[in-house]
Amino acid sequence: MDGEPVDARWGSARVRGRRLRTARAYAFGTAGLLLSGCASMPSSGEIRAVQASQGVDSQVRVFGVPPADKATPAEIVDGFLEAMTSDDPQLETARKYLTPAAAKSWKPGSAVTVLSSGLSRVAVRGEKDPEGPRWKVTGKKLATVDEHSAYQPQTGAREYEEQLQLVQDQDKQWRISTPPSGLVLSESDFQRIYMPVNKYYFAGGTLVADPVYVRQRTDPDSRMDPTTQTVQSLLAGPSRWLAPVVESSFPTGTELRTGTKSLSYDGQNTLRVPLNDKVGNIAQPQCKKMATQLLYTVKDLTGSRLDQVELLRSADDKTTSLCSVTSVSADAIANRPRIPEFQYFVDNEKRLVRMKLDVSSEDQQIRTEPVPGPLAAVPVFKVSSAAVSHDERRAAVVSEDGHGLYVVPMVGGGPMPAQVPIGRGGKAETLTAPSWDASGDLWVADRDPQQPGLWRVPGGSGTPEKVQVAGLDGRRIASLKVSADGARIALLLEKDANSKTLYIGRIERPDAKGDISAVSVRELRPAAPQMENVTTMSWAPRGRLLVVGREKGGVQQARYMLADGSMVAASLPGATGLAEVAVAAAEDESKPKPVVAFSEDGIVWLPPGAQWRTVVEGGRSPVYPG
Repeated sequence: MDGEPVDARWGSARVRGRRLRTARAYAFGTAGLLLSGCASMPSSGEIRAVQASQGVDSQVRVFGVPPADKATPAEIVDGFLEAMTSDDPQLETARKYLTPAAAKSWKPGSAVTVLSSGLSRVAVRGEKDPEGPRWKVTGKKLATVDEHSAYQPQTGAREYEEQLQLVQDQDKQWRISTPPSGLVLSESDFQRIYMPVNKYYFAGGTLVADPVYVRQRTDPDSRMDPTTQTVQSLLAGPSRWLAPVVESSFPTGTELRTGTKSLSYDGQNTLRVPLNDKVGNIAQPQCKKMATQLLYTVKDLTGSRLDQVELLRSADDKTTSLCSVTSVSADAIANRPRIPEFQYFVDNEKRLVRMKLDVSSEDQQIRTEPVPGPLAAVPVFKVSSAAVSHDERRAAVVSEDGHGLYVVPMVGGGPMPAQVPIGRGGKAETLTAPSWDASGDLWVADRDPQQPGLWRVPGGSGTPEKVQVAGLDGRRIASLKVSADGARIALLLEKDANSKTLYIGRIERPDAKGDISAVSVRELRPAAPQMENVTTMSWAPRGRLLVVGREKGGVQQARYMLADGSMVAASLPGATGLAEVAVAAAEDESKPKPVVAFSEDGIVWLPPGAQWRTVVEGGRSPVYPG
């Protein structure tokens, strides 16, 4: 059906005074069933909502209908707004509502504006309107998707407004001469048309997920399938937000071989990707890093088994193999977080303890034990919160009073080490729970009202450095969690105790070329804009966040969200019972690990496909390494 026009009879039918504006195709095997969708088309200028495809199933294909002969300005405006949601090649039907000049210059792929609901439109009438009628379209802006396919939640004013100028051509047909710069879609249409995927780039020697959105079907402009769209986006480079801290292994100018519209696996679960001649004399180590980026990106997109990626070079009408990586060799190159052996929490006796929760074991008897090393010595050092390094050889613990930070080995014996010189003391707890990145750096925030700040301890043992955070605007860091890759940090910010908002910041580090600037956190962006109050969060597999909080007027819920602030999945079951202290998810995706949380019943865990189960009554601060 791709590229085939809808029968013209769809454009002339009327049902109860409504003009059919879309044709939707459902595929059942080799047969197709066409259904029609309706939109009211008033000729007067009153305000009304235009929601072309709200609630349509993601497998539905939508085709716009060309403008009728002698259509009124209202019909032209409504028809164009609906045609923007269609799947026809190059959005040809939408362009038919525009003047020839506007149709030629319109670039719908340049950006997408996402509205929380449909558009409202109203005629703008005035004495001085010599060029013809103007229509104002308005809505509530939820987010934008830029030319790099990156999703950006709207901050500040959310009002969207465009002026559509209509003119009559030589045949007295009304057409739009000033269309929006890109696509304008309701949230429901956006979710039907687009899907989130992760591209992967290197920060140092570690792969970092860069979330973007691609079309769920063949792209109207490029005619590429979703896999090819994603690979093309990967080759084009990282999103603007992430670009300062990551790099691509692909040489500048690398593109897919001209004419490539589809990429698929062969019978051996191998994906072969033909590239242009920009990769001609690439060295094998770099080529394998390129193939690793591709393997992780495509595997994340499809969710199916992918055993190997082979890169092909196309030049002079010849195709030769550049290199290949298997999933095993790619894992070693990607330097992903190791699979944690234990889960950890602070028990009722204020000890840091560990346990093993095996989702594949039928033996659900859970045993806990104090972590080895100085923390288990007598008298027991009392802990309020803790973080365990990714190699599970060190623990960073905050003392019971919330004032002292200690980095303690979990192997061997010996006395407790000296306190890390962060925090001044006082009557209230000031230090947040600490967090490790995979390089071994330790992060913690001091909530002292007199000297608040974010601190980094290089290598977990170096001299603490205060980290500049741009964009705090007087807010205080209530808690934090750095991603394992060390490129991003999740900050829970508060102006008062009853309002906490989650942001993601980009961690910028000095390079290895003599840069002596300090590590800093830049460009904070909202990570859970749908939630009015966030209580706790944790990084999760595939660059996502597990967030516990409340939407405006709603109940407490736990959701997985992409780091760009877009929602990914439904709430976890029973989230209303979770307390406002801690939730933990492992970042490794190769072996499933259960979510662990602090609830009204104590420490609980969530086996896949089951309900929450109690580990122990009481306790607090559950964590995975990180």
